[in-house]
Amino acid sequence: MKISAVPHRCSGFRHFKKMAMRDHYFQVPLDYAHEQSPEIEVFAREVVDGKRCSDETLPWMVFFQGGPGFPANRPMDYGGWIAEVLKTHRLLLLDQRGTGLSSRILPQSLAQWKTPEQQADYLSHFRADSIVRDAESIRYTLLGREKPWTGIGQSFGGFCLLTYLSFHPEGLSGVLITGGVAGIKQRAEENYRLTYQKVLEKNEAFYRHYPEDEERVKDIVAYLGAREVTLPSGGRLSPRRFQALGLCLGGDGGFEQLHYLIEKAWIEGKDGMELAYDFLVEVEQMHAFDTNPVFCILHESIYAEGYASSWAAERVRQEFPDFSIRPGARLNFTGEMIGPWMLEDFVYLRPLKDCAEILAQKDDWGRLYDLDQLAKNQVPIAAISYYEDMYVPIELSRETALHIPHFYQWVSNEWEHNGLGKDGAKIVSTLMDRLMAPRL
Repeated sequence: MKISAVPHRCSGFRHFKKMAMRDHYFQVPLDYAHEQSPEIEVFAREVVDGKRCSDETLPWMVFFQGGPGFPANRPMDYGGWIAEVLKTHRLLLLDQRGTGLSSRILPQSLAQWKTPEQQADYLSHFRADSIVRDAESIRYTLLGREKPWTGIGQSFGGFCLLTYLSFHPEGLSGVLITGGVAGIKQRAEENYRLTYQKVLEKNEAFYRHYPEDEERVKDIVAYLGAREVTLPSGGRLSPRRFQALGLCLGGDGGFEQLHYLIEKAWIEGKDGMELAYDFLVEVEQMHAFDTNPVFCILHESIYAEGYASSWAAERVRQEFPDFSIRPGARLNFTGEMIGPWMLEDFVYLRPLKDCAEILAQKDDWGRLYDLDQLAKNQVPIAAISYYEDMYVPIELSRETALHIPHFYQWVSNEWEHNGLGKDGAKIVSTLMDRLMAPRL
């Protein structure tokens, strides 16, 4: 599979709060396996210390965002993990294909295809394998074939870097991973069996901390079960959609976010107590499935190699009766579990229901990891894994780290999954020190 430099244009530098930034646009093949493939556009923003933008000796670091389906950071201030990186590197914030300004995928853009089959065929080229090939094409274009760069990946971005190490290790001089050491030997079902258990633990902790919310949640679920509640955008607030708000429980501050939402749920209207408008607006804002449809439609494909995911999270859910919604019983919120019901409750996803089903049943996905290559890895890796992570189970992360040589794994319960956003300077500084150590 040939990788080469690609057509590219960029802006001039703009200076902002001690940083200099410029925009890059790359024309890359949709499908690297076919020479006559149509092209898509991939966007990346270069960020460098404002005093060093002309310093060509600075090494490059490329950032892979979490998700799937979310763009890279948009710097709003000089600080955090980005400022730490800029002390020593020129940073490229990559909008992975389909996100941000990279031929972004929305229900509107997918409407260009006449059939669900065409939509699914297009979307099948937006997984980690294609994202990594984009990164290699960009490296060839900006640095040249012989000059590697360092990769940094948050959550799903770490998954991408393990794919990068599998198939293009020559492109990387080092790797930093925050909360994204994927299980590389397991099927999706095994991942969800662990994450469901971890979400149950988060529920126990949430209700211990906010015991008054147990009855409040029961009242909300009873109300939703007795009537049709429409959200401001037109989507349906079903008991399942409300239950899925537990997605936030795995991040620092997530307990408080959910509690503050629940405590303001009710308001007295003309016909008695009803769910408040500002509550409904916030419920809608807490989920990004409408605005980032890749996160829903391609989510389970990030685990699939040569098999159909077949709505794995929904199937494994049946093994955990504690997540059943029963009248009068405590509601346990779910986490990062995608189900076909979302294609009904989220109004802008409804036209993509058939497309999502085709992708869920697709059984010829290509490889994401080369276990043999990873077992002989020579690229230094420094990663942090969070002991209580409810999205990326520590059990699978540890197994992966032990499979790959030159892998330093820092395991901590000091942060949740969003540690990079909360204390990124400390985390990145520590990982970079380990990356530069003589032995990993």
